[in-house]
This record gives sequence, structure tokens and C-alpha cells, in this order.
Amino acid sequence: MTQDPLYYPFPSQRNVTLGRRGMVATSQSLASQAGLDILKQGGNAIDAAIATAAALTVVEPTSNGIGSDAFAIVWIDGKLYGLNASGPAPRSLTLEAVQALGHESMPAYGWVPVTVPGTPAGWAALSKRFGKLPFAELFRPAIEIAEQGYAITPTLHQMWAEAFEIYSVDEAAVFESWHATFAPRGRAPQIGEIWQAPDHAETLRKIADSHAEAFYQGGLAGRMADHAAAHGGFLTREDLAGYRPEWVEPVGVRYRDHDIWEIPPNGSGMIALMGLNILAGFDPDRAEVETLHRRIEALKLAYIDGFHYISEQTHMHVDVEALLSTSYADSRRALIGERALLPAPGELPRGGTVYLATADSEGNMVSFIQSNYKGFGSGVVVPGTGISLQNRGWSFSLDPNHVNALVPGKRPYHTIIPGFITRGDQAIGPFGVMGGFMQPQGHMQVITSLLDDHLNPQAALDAPRWKWVSQRKIEVEPHFPNHLVQALERRGHQVIKRTDGLTFGRGQIILRDLETGVLTGGTEPRTDGAVVSW
Repeated sequence: MTQDPLYYPFPSQRNVTLGRRGMVATSQSLASQAGLDILKQGGNAIDAAIATAAALTVVEPTSNGIGSDAFAIVWIDGKLYGLNASGPAPRSLTLEAVQALGHESMPAYGWVPVTVPGTPAGWAALSKRFGKLPFAELFRPAIEIAEQGYAITPTLHQMWAEAFEIYSVDEAAVFESWHATFAPRGRAPQIGEIWQAPDHAETLRKIADSHAEAFYQGGLAGRMADHAAAHGGFLTREDLAGYRPEWVEPVGVRYRDHDIWEIPPNGSGMIALMGLNILAGFDPDRAEVETLHRRIEALKLAYIDGFHYISEQTHMHVDVEALLSTSYADSRRALIGERALLPAPGELPRGGTVYLATADSEGNMVSFIQSNYKGFGSGVVVPGTGISLQNRGWSFSLDPNHVNALVPGKRPYHTIIPGFITRGDQAIGPFGVMGGFMQPQGHMQVITSLLDDHLNPQAALDAPRWKWVSQRKIEVEPHFPNHLVQALERRGHQVIKRTDGLTFGRGQIILRDLETGVLTGGTEPRTDGAVVSW
């Protein structure tokens, strides 16, 4: 066995999950089991990812659904592939149309922020290109769970109750179907209560039997478009029928002799890569406080650049290569000193979420993420279908000069990002941290924990997290060491301890030992997650 501390021996083996023939890591144990069942039936990691993703729409509707968007990074046959299954703004959704409704900024709820959902098409595209088992077979576990019901878990209940409060404040007719579907007893389901979703099951069956065509060109598409028309929405049959997910080349940077990969814009994975690029020029073996300070400063600089430059690639004014260049990272690193800085964008040459990871015995691995954006998303549920629709359009700006200005047919800036690690020409494994704008921060913290601090996957996810909020303000978890809080404050950081662990992300990791092929997995202590192995 190699002595590289990323692999074996780990500093601590306690609580990690090991496997050899396959592994699935998610935020819900039933979803993990659904993926493992598919592996045992002869499916590969791609089949398992689709089955797991479908099951997650049932067992964690508080974060994702059939009306979500998705991204994936797939390692198969020695090559890395990226899939962007995020949808564009409807063709009739214009700045003028939104402003005519009285909005000064994009609303978070209702039909206005709904963009074309990409998840079902993403499932179908993955299966068609890389799957082994019949597409319909992958949905059997999710359909069975939806029809027979499952017990509500603690974190799921917490997120459901928070969503109920949000959707109960506004009595708009568009939210009536959400209450009828997800709160039929006039409240969120309680911990241990059995939850069944027969409409959801029937919709999954239609998607499975039609290879997702029912969602984009069949009866489900018609029901979505009709509901939008009846409630002032902009989504049409033509928007749905014209949607296709996009295969993309992942983008990456070298960090500590490893390559870290993300999906290119319109996703925010670039922020994690820019932060790592800045850190790569620092000596990792410095004092604890110095190391933490530098990580925070690097993330701040990367994030402020991300807000300023990142959009759908065809609408960006700078090249991805320029943002990830060594020379630009050098210039940003030079700004980091002993004190917390107020970040500003650099000058360049012009030019609610679920995460899952799967691996199989053939060496294939998948990093997959799908999301409604915030909680259940827009609060819009298409009656009788169980389809809750995302609110990704909330990311658009109504300022026509903003890089993320609303444009019909444009995909919005996305927070959801899958990550992947390779070394040389071999796959190490998928990783991800869900949680809105925490995601690039979580990615950077996980990678530095693995490659600089030499923690095993579970320990890397267990470690106390920090989150940059704005300017010099950062938030930390309650168990974040007090001596580090005090040291950061002496450097000018404004540190606030938060009690809500969900705001610091929820992630999963699977790593493969390059010599033995043994898989090592970790899942979040901040969620109801599980890693299952074979």
C-alpha cells in the first residue's frame, strides 16, 4: 500500500466506510440503498447514480425534486466527462416582463423564477450514453419507496418544517398545490411519521417508461405549461420540448500533485478552483492560524471574482482560462497579508440541494448533484403530479448591465457543483458539499482537509466549518475552536458563531486506493446521510 497520507494508512480509520465492489454515499440512507441495489443487479456507477437521484426526489423533497436542475462528472473507461443539465430561462421571460409585474429584483417564489427543469433529461442522457441496465429498471426503487412510504428522518423534518413556515406566510393561490401535496394535514410531517407520495410515484413511472420524453413533450409537459399559464408563469410547451442537456469538458487545477475538477460555468465550481489556485502558492506547513487565515482570504478573493465574472459562458466577458491562470492566481495571492482584507474583483484581460457519489467494481465513478435551489424551490407544485419546480431564475439580475442579467434562453448562475479528484491519469474519486453559496467554500475546505491536513474522508467532512458571508464577516459552527476564533478576530475578521448546522453544507466523499482498489467513503454528520458499500 502507498504511504501517501491521502490513501493508506489514514491518520484515523474510525467511522470511515470501506468497500471493494461498489459504494454509494448520499444524504438519505434509503437513497443510498436504492443505488446499491442497482449495483447488485449488475448496474454500473452511472445506473446507480440515476437510481439514487430518483430516490432522493422522494426521500428528500425538501432539497430536490423531479423539477430540479442537475450536474454530473463521470469517470468511465479512463476518461472524465461532464454533464450540464441546468435549464434556461423561458423564451418569454424578459426583464421588461418581470418589471411589468412590479418586481425590482427577481422574486424567490411563484412561477416567475422557474426556469426549464433539466434533471429528468439529465438522467436520460446519462443512461443513454453510459448506462448498462434498462432505464425503466433504475426507477423501481424510487417508485416503490414513494408508493409504500418511508419514515421521516430528523433533518428532513427540520427542513420540511422550515419550508412550511415560508409557504404559509403567503396565501397566494399558486402555493395551494404545495400545501395539498406536502402538507395535507396542515403541517409538516413529524419525525417517524410515514410519508407516501403516490402522485410522485406515477410521475416517475411515466418518466421511466418514456425515457423522460413524457416530461418534455408528453402529458406531463402539458400539465406544467397549463399550470404556468393559469398562474402567470412563463414556461411553455415549446420551452420544454426544446430543452437538451449539454455534455461539457470539466475544468480543473493542479493542487498538491492532484487535479481537482469542476463543471465549467454557468456553475460556481470555478470559485473553488480559483481559491485552490491561490492557495497552491503558499506553504501548507504553516501555523494553524496562519493557514486558516490564508484559506479564508483566498476564498474571499475567489468568491468576489466569481460574483463579478461568472455567468453562462457565452455571456462572460473573460475566458475561463484567464480566471484559472497561474499569473492571475499569483496577482491575487500577493494581496493576502496579515490582516483580513476587504475583497474587490481583480482586473483581467477582456476576452436546497442533494449530492451523491457512486463507484462500482469496474472503476467507474460518478459525482452528481441536483437541486431545487432553496428548499422545495419556487413553492410551485403541478397538481396531481408531485412535481415541485425549482426557482433557479432567482439568481438572475434585473440590472441589464450585470453579468447575470436576465436574458430569455440564458441559463442562470448556478450554486450546485459536483467535484472530482484525479491523480495522473487515474481517478481518486468524487466529492461534493451541498448548501447554496456554501458549496464552493465547502469544496475548498474538503480538499484542503484531505490534501493539506491529511484527514480521511469522514474526518474531512466532520471538521468544523467556516463560511465567508461578506466583506470581513465570517460565520463558524458552534464547536469551532475558540482559540482560532480569537486569533482570527485579532487579524481583523468579524467572526460570528451560528447554531444552525445546515447552513454549513452537507457533503459526501468516495476515494479509491490506487493500489488495492478499496473504496473509502464519508458522509455528513450534519444530515441524515449514509454510505453503503458492497
